[in-house]
Amino acid sequence: MMAYLKWIFWALVVLIVGGFLHYTLPRHQTLRIVESEVRRVELANSNGLFWGSAEPADATTGSRDVKFISAVYEGGKPLVLRNEDTGWGWPPYFKFNSSDVQARAADLISATGNPQWVSVEFYGWRSQLFSIYPNVLKLTAVDGPDHRVIPWFKMIVLGGLVVLIVLVRVMLKRFWRNRVDPVVARVAEGFEDADEAMDGAVDGARNRFRGRRQKFREWWIETFG
Repeated sequence: MMAYLKWIFWALVVLIVGGFLHYTLPRHQTLRIVESEVRRVELANSNGLFWGSAEPADATTGSRDVKFISAVYEGGKPLVLRNEDTGWGWPPYFKFNSSDVQARAADLISATGNPQWVSVEFYGWRSQLFSIYPNVLKLTAVDGPDHRVIPWFKMIVLGGLVVLIVLVRVMLKRFWRNRVDPVVARVAEGFEDADEAMDGAVDGARNRFRGRRQKFREWWIETFG
């Protein structure tokens, strides 16, 4: 049972950390931009976590204007992205140029017959069910839909995270060996000494009882034959 609980715990940890990293770290897709627009959006409590916080909402209606960029993959599959500043908040991309990005998107709009392919850098997820949109970070015009980007930033972050986990594990093992194990050993020795002392006390009491019983028997025989 404990083994199952242990595996469930670590599976949950991996799922949570993996989901957090997948949402937060930037990704690149080569798309064709078809529209840029600004829409009034109701920031619902159910998905409020997935909207930017750098731009305040209307205190009365709980809504605000949000910039959107609509694009399609080479095969025609659509992808709608939001374009919001992250400011000084999370994720720490320090994006303050959403207006410039929107203008760049408008300039890169193209039609099917004469496509202009764009490498779109973004983070986040797209969910139609929960009305969640990834957030655009950067737009770069490229030559064709086969353009690929080496994710150096993601590789550095993940590599640094692995190194950090290894270092923390080594430090915890060293701390456990130098600090915890000696304490556990002393406590175990104390319990063993207490057990030995108790055993000695029990043996002494048993011997004294046997001695008194033998003396009583000898007195009984001498007195009453």
